Amino acid sequence: MSHTITVAKGDGIGPEITDAVLRILDAAGCGLTYEHIEVGEKVYLSGNSSGIPADAWATLRSNPVFLKGPITTPQGSGYKSLNVTIRKTLGLYANVRPCRSFHPFVRTQHPGMDVVVVRENEEDLYAGIEHRQTVDVFQCLKVLSLPGTEKIIRYAFEYAHANGRKKVTCLVKDNIMKLTDGMFADMFRRVGKEYPGLQQEIQIIDIGTARVATQPDRYDVIVTLNLYGDIISDVTAELTGSVGMAGSANIGDRISMFEAIHGSAPDIAGQGIANPSAMLNAACMMLVHLGLPEKAEAIQNAWLCTLEDGLHPGDIFQQGVSRKRVGTSEFADAVIERLGRKPQQLSSVEMKHGTELKFEYDRPVVKRELCGVDVFVCDPSSTPDELAGRLQKASHGMLKLKLITNRGVKVWPEGFPETFCTDHWRCRFVGPDVVIDDSKATYQPIGQRQIVQMLHLLTEAQVDVIKTENLYLFDHVRGFSLGQGE
Repeated sequence: MSHTITVAKGDGIGPEITDAVLRILDAAGCGLTYEHIEVGEKVYLSGNSSGIPADAWATLRSNPVFLKGPITTPQGSGYKSLNVTIRKTLGLYANVRPCRSFHPFVRTQHPGMDVVVVRENEEDLYAGIEHRQTVDVFQCLKVLSLPGTEKIIRYAFEYAHANGRKKVTCLVKDNIMKLTDGMFADMFRRVGKEYPGLQQEIQIIDIGTARVATQPDRYDVIVTLNLYGDIISDVTAELTGSVGMAGSANIGDRISMFEAIHGSAPDIAGQGIANPSAMLNAACMMLVHLGLPEKAEAIQNAWLCTLEDGLHPGDIFQQGVSRKRVGTSEFADAVIERLGRKPQQLSSVEMKHGTELKFEYDRPVVKRELCGVDVFVCDPSSTPDELAGRLQKASHGMLKLKLITNRGVKVWPEGFPETFCTDHWRCRFVGPDVVIDDSKATYQPIGQRQIVQMLHLLTEAQVDVIKTENLYLFDHVRGFSLGQGE
């Protein structure tokens, strides 16, 4: 069966390594037809801040996969990340990055390492919702959804099951971000019950990263949030000995994108010395996704044989280990010559069909009750007590001021003078009849009209309101965090 795929050669070394990879795919008889699009630096510099022309979207949407070379984003403000744009626009929810050591042919301190990082690809801080709210304070909004979280966690478990993996580790920061990361960890526990044959663990991201860096052999499949995954996947790739060896997949329901994880390396562009391995490994992941695992297997084994035979590009060349330093084209020729062979020292690969996830989100039925509002205020000159007095006077008892925080820390009531304060204050209002007792937080339902009326009163009193955030109970459970010290 023939497949048509979209190809963008990219910038810098992108055209060289992409051409090398396409030659290998053709030599292996993959039966692919290529539709080429232009993305990246030239498009950016033409005045398109997204880095992708409008007509390229039609090509992308008409084909099941996109093989993308590395691109250059011009320096300066106003240029959007092309990768983020493509991932979110096309619903590429899962970033999958296998990181395996190839000792002794690639220098590494972890010869037995074989880790796959599954990273949520659309949400988290990468939603890109940022604001400068006051002179002092900038904000970036962290967004996680129940369906997005469930989908990425199910994919990680399905990947582990389909590929004969033994363990799935969830990395979060739920000791601090109890609602967002806490939800991610809870979802991991819930979904994990459906996979009793797999070992499962949850680790805090900071100690987890430290352990990945020193003991990668204890990990198998890692699933985590977008930002953490961005960092941890680079750590794991570097631990194998070379970031230039790893490819990645960006999986969506209809379309998927495959790419090398390294950059465009403009300093060596056009010299014919770039290592095409990462792009080739990404292409092999693509073949598995297309239902051509036998082709991916043949190419990967030929590539491993090339490593064993000591024909190495400059970035992995080692005196005493490598037999010959080869350029991009010569390396591709060597892989083609070894098609049909299997490695003798390195473990040969056996590819299976790609991971399929049939996901239907069943939205829970939950009672949602409005119980308060956080009013964010800009005030560069008041003390916490002074601001509280102004707010209480201006609100006329419409709602009751419960607390004021600055950078998340409670500064009223009973704040400490040692706490450094900016010009950005979170002022929490609750129902007028709520008894404020920090030993047991209580809330009562309120109406939207009460919030609107109070905001009108604050505006009339010249309180500089910059943002509001409604507070809700979900089945009587608090859907908002307490202030630090509350």
